[in-house]
Amino acid sequence: MHQEKRLPRNGKEGLLYGTIISTLTVLFMTTFSTVYFAGDFNGEIAFSILKMLPIMWIIVMIIEPTIFGRIAESLTAKFTKPTDSFNSKIMFRIVFTVLGMSAAMTLIGDVVGNGFHSELFSNWLQYWPRNFAIVLAAESLVIQPIARFIMVKLHEAQDRKAAVAA
Repeated sequence: MHQEKRLPRNGKEGLLYGTIISTLTVLFMTTFSTVYFAGDFNGEIAFSILKMLPIMWIIVMIIEPTIFGRIAESLTAKFTKPTDSFNSKIMFRIVFTVLGMSAAMTLIGDVVGNGFHSELFSNWLQYWPRNFAIVLAAESLVIQPIARFIMVKLHEAQDRKAAVAA
């Protein structure tokens, strides 16, 4: 039976897959947003990014699988058919996940970086479309392919190990 090698097959692999995607996305967007607003990159900015990374990563690792991942799966099932291609299902999943996560993380990132302030919601309206477009491109073109490549290599190694053991 043909098993999909590009996606996790169990919970442990799912955690690895989610960790790869979340880590790369948080690293990319935290760095991008911090440097974008600061205007340049220096030691102080790097330290600021390093302080925010664990906080943002924990938040992402909690809300993606519990809220936005489930919503994305449900919406993907509604907009695709079982006969649709892997790529179409993945693209729907990416779009729906990025839509929710970028909306939430634009707001949460502003709170984590700047605390609660009077321009919180106006900043969200201003920055969310940009964040959505940037993360959608990054996830579609770089981050998700890296995570799927790692899954393929992991499954190939598992298959080789199983073949030797048989």
